[in-house]
Formats: sequence, structure tokens, C-alpha cells
Amino acid sequence: MSNVSSSLPISSLPFIEMRGITKRFDGVTANNSIDFTIYGGEVHALLGENGAGKTTLMNILYGLYRADSGELLVGGRQVTIRSPKDAIALKIAMVHQNFELVPTLTVAENVGLGLKAKREPFLNLESVVKKINELAKDYGLPVNPEALIAQLSVGERQRVEIIKALFRQPDTLILDEPTSVLTPQEVEGLFHFMRSMATEGKAVVVITHKLAEVMAVSDSVTVLRHGEVVARLKTRDTNPNELAEKMVGREIPHMEGTIQGEPSESTILEIQQVSALNDKGTLALDNISFSLHKGEILGIAGVAGNGQTELAEVLTGMRKVTNGKVLVLGSDLTNASSRETIKHGIGHIPEDRMGSGLILDMSIAENLVLEVRNDPRFEKKYLIDNDQIQLNAKRLVREYSISCPGVNVPARTLSGGNMQKAILAKVLSRNPKILIAVQPTSGLDVGATEFINEKIKEQRKLGVGILLISGDLNEIMSLSDRIAVIFEGKIMGVFPAATAKIEEIGLMMGGVTKN
Repeated sequence: MSNVSSSLPISSLPFIEMRGITKRFDGVTANNSIDFTIYGGEVHALLGENGAGKTTLMNILYGLYRADSGELLVGGRQVTIRSPKDAIALKIAMVHQNFELVPTLTVAENVGLGLKAKREPFLNLESVVKKINELAKDYGLPVNPEALIAQLSVGERQRVEIIKALFRQPDTLILDEPTSVLTPQEVEGLFHFMRSMATEGKAVVVITHKLAEVMAVSDSVTVLRHGEVVARLKTRDTNPNELAEKMVGREIPHMEGTIQGEPSESTILEIQQVSALNDKGTLALDNISFSLHKGEILGIAGVAGNGQTELAEVLTGMRKVTNGKVLVLGSDLTNASSRETIKHGIGHIPEDRMGSGLILDMSIAENLVLEVRNDPRFEKKYLIDNDQIQLNAKRLVREYSISCPGVNVPARTLSGGNMQKAILAKVLSRNPKILIAVQPTSGLDVGATEFINEKIKEQRKLGVGILLISGDLNEIMSLSDRIAVIFEGKIMGVFPAATAKIEEIGLMMGGVTKN
């Protein structure tokens, strides 16, 4: 990744000031007297672990929360932002990690929500569609303006959020993990866009856990820990290791470079000429074939929306194939049920941890035995043995460092990182032979990412075959033994990670292959 940051002049007067911002939730202090300053002409990175308070701080700036104390100044003028409508009027836009879209409306209708129209309440959707297509082309964010949001993948929905923000031509743009669904080439394009905004005297705030990207694009960095500012730095004066240590309060192991592994030649999963349709009834997987070996991590690289979601669903009994076979340890599991795939040793870390990974209104203890409720360990005279379920939960909470007030609280009370740890504990506790890991560290901070990746590597050492589907190309490169690139439902190539070149992978992710 090239460094597109520049030494452009930054205005001497603050563009936005947040002074003494404090915010509490049910007695928990999310932001503690935070001072945060953004200057016109800069890209400002906001770093911190899950729960550090960075998103809360930006939600206050965007009007989703009201601070308990403190003041906001925009252009040197004190303002009160009561809602996102107030923020938008001040030309502040935010792209959220948790999407703010209406599933039953189209892309164009979502983008057009709240826009002024000459013939209100009627909106000229034709002009909206035209502008969306222009933005999609300019910034390399392909999306169908007429598609329903409910039909889109998680990655495609994130692209819609970015376009929705750009549509309003903001002076201050807040981006929460904006590059997770982009190819390296598209990331470069987005970075140049950020720089162009800064060149025009505008401000960009980037919330990200990808430290290399912080170093590549930002001018300034503010690090939060436990709701307080622990560092304010010029990017040119710091490095990724220092930033990681400041985020978590301890040294983080350096993870670049691929694992030098010795996977078995034993094939445990074989995909033979598989095709499948997506929810829109169009071809999502197009006659794909590949194999997975025991003790191997096979990374699936690709821009979101190119068949990765459907592939995971086919392998976990959630989607039928229209052609081909799925073989697990020699057994034909083509179009098997989810129960059958679990029985045959397939574990699944889903893309949507809140929608598919956990039942949020059930307790942590109940969630941790969802896939093994019929296990004799948790039965007593044909009845559920709650004592054993409690002991199991307490053991897994300790083993997986799940931060929670108790095992009987609802799963929805967990942070994103702790939700992912709970899903990992639930899946790995039944000792799967194959692990389908879909975006396992998406949106997680450095500490949680390190933990999840170490657990994945532990499973590899135990001989588990791991299919790693991730939009983070650095993650794919650092963890995989082999890499397969998928584009429009086709496998463009499979090759050893040790000899992979990121530029070629990026081109293949965009549908370009070497002649």
C-alpha cells in the first residue's frame, strides 16, 4: 500500500472543537472530559479498543447522543447538535459501522431520504439514481441504485452508506471502518478522495483498527482508552507499534508475514463445480471448485458481494446448490441441513454476529450451548441440566476472556469483540474438524483481533481445516497458507500465500487476470 498522505498545510484555526465532553450510560462513563479538535485540511484518525468511547464521541458530534457536559464549536461558533438533522445542516456526515438503512427500500430511496425536493413530498429519484451512478464510478463503489437493501450483502450495504454520505457533500466526514469491503486499488482511490477533501480545506475523521491505513492517509491521531484521551500525535511522529501499545496499554505482537505452515495433504473438504443462486435469484456461485486440507488455512479474498456470503451458506446448510457437490471427509453433504453439517464437524463463525451468531435475548450461558443442547453433558434424566450449563459457561468465559458481569445476562449486553469471543467459544467448544470463518475480525479493535487470530491459528495447529473469508487483505495474507480469489462467483485463482503479490490479488479481486 502506497503512502498517499501529504504535507499539505492545515489551517491554524480549529475547524471543529469538542471541549470537556462527558457522556455516561447507566453509571458507566463512556467519555470522560474529552477534548477533541479537528482542523480544516486534515485527515484525523480516531483510535481505541471496543468500549474506548470513540464511536460514542463521534455520535455526539453527529447528534445521535447528547453529551452530559461539555461544548461543541464549529468554525469557532458554539453550536447545539440535537439530532443528525442538525449535524447535516452543519455539513457533518457520518458513515456508521452499524448501518442506518431501511431494508425494505431501494438504494436510491435510502440515499434520497431527507433530501429537499422541488415537488415535496415527491422526490425526483431519476436525479438521485444519476448522482449515485456518478459517485459509484468516481470512487470505485459499485452498487445497483434500484436494488432493495434487504437483498444486499453486508459489504454492499457499507458502500451504500458511504455513497449516502458523499451525496450530501459534507465539509466534515466521519468514516467508521470504511475500507473493510474494498480492494487495495479501491482503498487507494478512497484515500485519494480523503486527501482531496483535505486539500479543499475540509475535515475527515477516520475510525479504524487498521494501523497501516492510519499511517498511510492521516495527518493526526487521537487515541482513546477507557473513555479518556491517552495520546494526541502527528502521524509523521509515530508508528503502528506505538499506536497499538497506546490503544491497549501493552505491547502487541507484530503479525505481518504469512505463517510458515505444514498443512496435511489429507483433503477434508472438497467443492466440485458448485453453483448457487443468491436471494435475488441470480447466479452467485458459478461452477466453482477447490479443496481444503487438514491443518490448513485457505483464505478467500474478494470484494464483498462476489459470492462469499453464499459460499459460506452453502457449506453450512443455509443455502441450496443448483449444481455440483460438497464433500466433507468423503461424505456427500450437498444440500445437507445445518444440523447435518454440525454433526459432520463443520463449525461456522457467521458474518453477521448479531443476526446469526447469537440469540441476543438469550443469556450468554444459553447461547454457549446452542449447538450442543442434546449433548449428554447437559442433560440430567432427560431434562436440561442447568448446573452443567452454568459451569460450562463460566469455564468458557474464563478461557476466552469474555468480559461480562455474569453468564446469565442477555448476549445483547456484550460489546462487539466479546460477542465474537462468545461465538468462537460456542463453536470451538465442540471441536470442529472444519471451521468456516466469515469476516471474523470485522470491526474489532487490535486487542480483540489479536485474540481471534491467535485462536484461529491454534485450531490450525490442532489439524482443523479453516476456510477464512475476509475482506481484510492484510489478514488474508498474514494468516493463510493458500489464497483463493473470488470475483462474480468465480474462483479466479488459487496459489500459495508465501508467493502471493498483493497487487496481483487486488487486480484479480477486480476481475482482472494476467494474460
